[in-house]
Amino acid sequence: MADAKLKPKSVDGTEPHGAGNSPQETASTVEVMPPPDAIEPDPELTPEEAEQARKRYLLKRFWISARRYWGRGGDKFAWPFSIGLLALIGMNVGFQYGINLWNRGIFDAIERHDAGTVYFLSAVFVPLVLGTVAIVTIQVAVRMMIQRRWRSWLTTSVIARWLANGRYYQLNLIGGDHKNPEARISEDLRIATEAPVDFIAGVISAFLAASTFIVVLWTIGGALTLPIAGFPVTIPGFLVVTAVLYAAITSTSMAVIGRYFVHVSEAKNQAEAEFRYTLTHVRENGESIALLGGEEEERNDLDKTFANVLRQWALLARQHMRTTLVSHGSMLIAPVVPVLLCAPKFLEGSMSLGQVMQAASAFAIVQGAFGWLVDNYPRLADWNACARRIASLMMSLDGLERAEQSDSLGRIKHGETEGEAMLSLNDLSVSLDDGTAVVTETRVEIEPGERVLVSGESGSGKSTLVRAIAGLWPWGGGSVNFHADRRLFMLPQRPYIPSGTLRRAVAYPGAADSWPLDEIKAALDKVGLDYLNDKIEEDAPWDQTLSGGEKQRLAFARLLLHQPDIIVLDEATAALDEKSQDKMMQMVIDELPEVTILSVAHRAELEVFHSRKITLERREGGAKLVSDIDLIKRKRKRNLLSRVLEKRRSPPKGITTSTEGGTVPE
Repeated sequence: MADAKLKPKSVDGTEPHGAGNSPQETASTVEVMPPPDAIEPDPELTPEEAEQARKRYLLKRFWISARRYWGRGGDKFAWPFSIGLLALIGMNVGFQYGINLWNRGIFDAIERHDAGTVYFLSAVFVPLVLGTVAIVTIQVAVRMMIQRRWRSWLTTSVIARWLANGRYYQLNLIGGDHKNPEARISEDLRIATEAPVDFIAGVISAFLAASTFIVVLWTIGGALTLPIAGFPVTIPGFLVVTAVLYAAITSTSMAVIGRYFVHVSEAKNQAEAEFRYTLTHVRENGESIALLGGEEEERNDLDKTFANVLRQWALLARQHMRTTLVSHGSMLIAPVVPVLLCAPKFLEGSMSLGQVMQAASAFAIVQGAFGWLVDNYPRLADWNACARRIASLMMSLDGLERAEQSDSLGRIKHGETEGEAMLSLNDLSVSLDDGTAVVTETRVEIEPGERVLVSGESGSGKSTLVRAIAGLWPWGGGSVNFHADRRLFMLPQRPYIPSGTLRRAVAYPGAADSWPLDEIKAALDKVGLDYLNDKIEEDAPWDQTLSGGEKQRLAFARLLLHQPDIIVLDEATAALDEKSQDKMMQMVIDELPEVTILSVAHRAELEVFHSRKITLERREGGAKLVSDIDLIKRKRKRNLLSRVLEKRRSPPKGITTSTEGGTVPE
């Protein structure tokens, strides 16, 4: 088996992940940076102004992390690919200029009936087209390479922060705009990294094209003299002036018509994410829904969620209709405008047919460059919404990270025990993220080989205490200490079953091939799942196939493979009948006689498998440890709290008590 040290786990033995690297295409190291300082809104702002300020900051927050791709801790190929893309854009504009000149030459030759020049230019056209196609193809490849590597780098960075120190779990415990983090990381982050590359490439291409072909328009068109009110009025560079005015009108129209595009697009993305989450929730809880006959209620919930999606899509469709009115109209009118403007000069003989066609081509290119906003406003709005959603998740992670580095709320410390104690809780207090106490002043010391049962009524904080021991619950005070070089394994009430083969599920969190097949089958035999041995290499939806009791048995099989030194059981036998529960507990004691056990459970029958029992009692101001008693007589050093509690429990004179509990098999 793997010889790695098992630290406090989040679920079923999974380690709280640090900000390490996962295999990624960029093969670069993601540098862990401190979170930005928290920005408090100006109290003098109105709610609407505060919301606008928040949205502006969200975009800023996205770029704080995203731009590091080109920084010291980013991808080493980021700048070479970016510079290469700029060079390709410049070369593409050069080929466009060549085709523009070719237009003038071919139409002038046709006007002169110059067959030789026509044939020559026809031959020249082939390499021009091939060169343009080659440059554009390579440009697309490089652009998509940047997008892919940037997405890989930023996704790895966000996932590393999301998984670090159990933050993926802690997000469920705090308020904030971070719903559906999986959709934000997978879909919103994809759009947030793809669109900026397209936009920047488009803007640079548009700028170079506009700069180049404005000169062409100015040179070809020259000045236009028009009689206005009986006086000749000369307009220098009339084609350039017309192109600028035309683009200004269309861009302004687009900005006015699509001013709600960002808000509508953001609402649509949120509705889609909520619909996906609802569908996933139904799939993951299919068995419970089916057993309860809750299909109709789930259908109503899905219909309501999907109705919101359709409503947001309808609003977005209206925005698209309005913007299409402008963009399509512009596309139809733009090619005609330069021909009409050049017609007087052509008819009077001061402009050749080739010049007219060259001007028309240049005008279309300039108009396309100036009309970049018209064509890309919907995508810009979609990017805006996606960038804000991923930035909201980043801000929530920022808050958790700052809380880890701050003592304002108090943090539970984790360290090593002194002496031979396997686990000690020193003045441990557990609180909510707003400071409300859940468990207070808990002091427990567990020696090697002890089997301790934690009891108490529902809501007394037992599971919260377990989360604090695992390192998932950070808020509180005091410390949780483990013996150095000892391995801890946690079994929650609902064991995690990963996708893949049954062999992988049994070996988790180790790799499926970490143990020989015979050892895995033997572990299944010992927990009463031998009838699954024939399916051990079968890839199936085991999380949906196995019953709750089978999942808990499988979790005990993991114990036999990993052989930890400390086991924490959080209602780990709740789905088993009493007889099966006894078999599992007895099996653990027989197979792992030296293991230290900390159990959280309600069933009184479990006392026989433990040597000690501590009880939590819910009180105003937080649950407290009210008793710590031996279930079997042993020679051990009692801690201070135990002696104090024992003294408090001492009856008045003339009254005797007996030790609670019985014997357990050793």
